[in-house]
Amino acid sequence: MIRLATNLVTLACGAVLSCFHISGALAWGDEGHEVVALVAQSFLDGDVRKRVNALLAADTDPLTAHDIASAATWADKFRDANVNNSRERTRQWHFVDIEITAPNFDEACFNHPPVPNGTTASDGPASDCVVDKIDQFAAELANPATDIEEQVAALKFLLHFVGDVHQPLHSSDDHDRGGNAKRVSAAGFSAGNLHHFWDTEFVDQLGPDSQTIASDLIGHITKDQQTQWQSGSPADWAKETFALSKDDAYGQLPAPNARGSFRLTDDYVTTATNDVGIQLSKAGVRLAMILNQALHKP
Repeated sequence: MIRLATNLVTLACGAVLSCFHISGALAWGDEGHEVVALVAQSFLDGDVRKRVNALLAADTDPLTAHDIASAATWADKFRDANVNNSRERTRQWHFVDIEITAPNFDEACFNHPPVPNGTTASDGPASDCVVDKIDQFAAELANPATDIEEQVAALKFLLHFVGDVHQPLHSSDDHDRGGNAKRVSAAGFSAGNLHHFWDTEFVDQLGPDSQTIASDLIGHITKDQQTQWQSGSPADWAKETFALSKDDAYGQLPAPNARGSFRLTDDYVTTATNDVGIQLSKAGVRLAMILNQALHKP
């Protein structure tokens, strides 16, 4: 199982990280992941919420605070701190890069490598996708035989990965590293890459902070939507997100300019912002469903 580093090693890693920015795909950014967790929290059964809080209170890892919103950002922090080679061991778990031009879900999931017998999900194969990891960690969390340290790790990965699979550019690819290789700009925004816009910029359009955004989204989720969104499996959700990405994230891009960059229209920004609000809402409802199923005691 994942054995977290001592405070000294973690602090040393943090000092290194403060000196430079680690590149790579970060789904939603911290704010988006916090929103997903806060939405999920509002749909947790009472006993499950207590169990989640108890597990997080038992966590000794200093990479994040131990409330549900902060813990939802832990998987990125753990990867980027590169504790015990965590970057290479967990980097590919954050996405399922289904190619737009020739979609093959199984290929995007590395043909679903099994976790070896006697091995925890947190020590599973490095070449695995977010869909498989959600299934594996949910099974561990539901199993009373899973030891407490692995339960905590499974919970924190789930808090993050259910968000990841709903980020359109973590469930699709156009031979551009999930949009990281497409340079874009838009009126009122600093130029960046397409992935960053979906991670952060469109989330920021929804409100000034994660608590405000989550409260607004929760208030607009209907009973019918909750019921509808709780159907299907993580694989179904990834394919649904892929279809959204194909239609909107990639499908609505304007033609590139002479330098190969894309100037996003106001309509693109409006559509993307609406899409992001729905995806964060779906992720929160579905995360709550997974946790309610895994941690509910009959």
